[in-house]
Amino acid sequence: MKVKEVYRKIKNLEIQGAESIAIAGVKALELKDVSVKKLLNLRPTEPMLYNAVRFAQKNNVEKTLKYIKKSKQKIIKLGYKRVSDPIFTHCHSSTVVDTFIYAKKHGKKFEVFNTETRPRYQGRKTAKELSEANIKVTTFVDSAAKIFIKKSKVVMFGMDAILTDEKGKITGVVNKIGSSMFAEIAFDNKIPVYILGNSWKYAPKKMKIEERDLKEVWNRTPKKIKIKNPAFDIIEPKHITAIITELGILKPRELSKKVGEKYR
Repeated sequence: MKVKEVYRKIKNLEIQGAESIAIAGVKALELKDVSVKKLLNLRPTEPMLYNAVRFAQKNNVEKTLKYIKKSKQKIIKLGYKRVSDPIFTHCHSSTVVDTFIYAKKHGKKFEVFNTETRPRYQGRKTAKELSEANIKVTTFVDSAAKIFIKKSKVVMFGMDAILTDEKGKITGVVNKIGSSMFAEIAFDNKIPVYILGNSWKYAPKKMKIEERDLKEVWNRTPKKIKIKNPAFDIIEPKHITAIITELGILKPRELSKKVGEKYR
C-alpha cells in the first residue's frame, strides 16, 4: 500500500476504530515519503494514533505493534470478567467485539443488544461480526436504546480518547456520539458501564470534537435547515463504573493516577 492510500483511508474512515487507525499509522512509518506531521493530523480526535506513532519513533515499528497486540489481549481477558447476559453496546469497537467472542469461546452464554449507530451504521458491523461468531445479537435504531439498556445487566463501550485536565485528572471519555446519553441512562438505572481500550488513548491536550460531513445526515438538505453532525461526545466519569485498559479494571480516578505515573 502506498502512503497516499493510507492517508486517504484514514481520513475517509475506510480504516475505522482507534486501534486500527493507530496500527495503520505505525505501519505507514515504513513507507516511502511518509510525513509524520500529515499522518498525525489526519484524525485529531484519535490520540492513540499520536501516542503509537511517537512510541514507534522512539523505539521501532515491530515493538510498537507487539505492544498493541499484547495490550489488547490483556484488555480482552479483563473485559471477559465483566460480560453478563444481556449486554448493551454502541457503535463498533474491535476490542469489545473480540471480548464478546472470547467470552463465547470460554463458555459464557449471553445476548448482545446493539444500536445501528447512525448516520454511518457502524453498529451493523458489530452485529455482523457477532452473528458470524454465533453470538445472539439484537440490533435496533439508536432512539430505541433506552428500552434495551433497561433490559441489560451491563453496558460496554469502546473509546476513542481519555480526556484529562492540566493536573492529569480524567475529565471524560470520548466515544461515538450517543455514548454519553446511553451511559447516563444506564447510571440512572443502576446498570454498570465499562469502557474498554488501550491506555494510549490518553490525551493530555484539549481536543476538539470532530464534526463530520453534513451530507451523512441529510444528503440534499432543504433550504434554511441547519444540520449538525458531531461524530463523538464525552462520557462523564461519574457515569463510568470502570475503565478497562491493559493497566487493569480501574475507576476513572484510579486510572488517572496510573496514567500519570506512566506518561508524565
